[in-house]
Amino acid sequence: MLTIAIAIVAGLLLLGLIFQDAFEVMLLPRRVTRRWRLVRLYFQGTWAVWAALGRRMKPGARRERFLSIFGALSMMGLFGLWSVGVIVAFGLLQWAAQQWNGAPAASGLLEQTYLSGVTFFTLGDGVVTPHTPPARLITVVEAASGFGMIAVVIGYLPVLYQLFSRREAHVIQLDGRAGSPPTATTMLRRHAESDGLDKLDELLRSWEIWGADLLESHLSYPMLAYYRSQHDDQSWLAAVCAVMDVCALILVGVEEVKPLQARMTFAMARQVVVEMARSLGVTAARTPGAARLDHESFEKMLAVFEEVGLHWNGGPEAEEALVTIRATYEPLVEGLAEHLLTPLSGWVAADHASDHWERGARGIIARRLIDGLASGVIDTETAPKAKRGLMRRLRDG
Repeated sequence: MLTIAIAIVAGLLLLGLIFQDAFEVMLLPRRVTRRWRLVRLYFQGTWAVWAALGRRMKPGARRERFLSIFGALSMMGLFGLWSVGVIVAFGLLQWAAQQWNGAPAASGLLEQTYLSGVTFFTLGDGVVTPHTPPARLITVVEAASGFGMIAVVIGYLPVLYQLFSRREAHVIQLDGRAGSPPTATTMLRRHAESDGLDKLDELLRSWEIWGADLLESHLSYPMLAYYRSQHDDQSWLAAVCAVMDVCALILVGVEEVKPLQARMTFAMARQVVVEMARSLGVTAARTPGAARLDHESFEKMLAVFEEVGLHWNGGPEAEEALVTIRATYEPLVEGLAEHLLTPLSGWVAADHASDHWERGARGIIARRLIDGLASGVIDTETAPKAKRGLMRRLRDG
């Protein structure tokens, strides 16, 4: 009798743990603050192993391909873990139920687990059948649970990938505005040289909305943080960091842009970083690197601003002010980057860096033509003969 009682208690506890976990992951649209959760332990453990293997590889495309598999593969593993747990739990209950009212066991635990498996997936092959009233009731309950769980999983995956696609749409848009990888200097330079600084408020407003959307979705579904972007030099974390860098520059010394929207966007982006670090159990980097904006990069950034006519009014304390404001978010960003093995870009783009849209056949020519047409330098009527010939060859293929 003691063994039967242990089987019942173990089965009920396991079922409660899995159903609660599945409900919180797939149906509850709210962050769960409880520290001990099956899904949290699962992702922490599996990502620790996966990331350790990734660190053994050299940074590059091969490692990124390996890391990009984790998001989808871990979700399949989680569904499999839930299924196995439910089958084992119902198997224990079936084994105990067949001995109801002192009846002798008709079959062993393995056969009852097999019965649980075919019931969960609603196969019903009839090889093993329940013989007692409690066993028949458990069979019906498990069949309903299996059918419902499979239906919820089928409906859950499209929602997950819709949220991922909505996140990545904004990340991809930074390619033309801030470069690949995105940098604050590139974003300000491209808007300044096209007389588009007045559009930055609108852009930062859209990123404030994007940050709120990301925060809501990733706190409800934290596994989305492990889904990587389409390109190796892009990520949601690098995008958030670049936008915060832009806001910091506007607040410190870009006088053509009003600071209100930059302040609102910075607040939202920092909340994203803080909450995601808390959700993933990440602490701030103990020794945040200064390489993202050292003195040489700072001077280079000011030279870029002067070249495009952007008025910098940060004063002699601007560099120190930037160090201070960076200290409020960079340690957390770098902690997340280290945890997710996601590279972060600096504040100034590397020399000869090219955007994704510039690559491929005739990419450099396309860039020159677009830059020329945007600045009004190229005129198809008055352009030099060589340029007209180049454009004619492009049209004719």
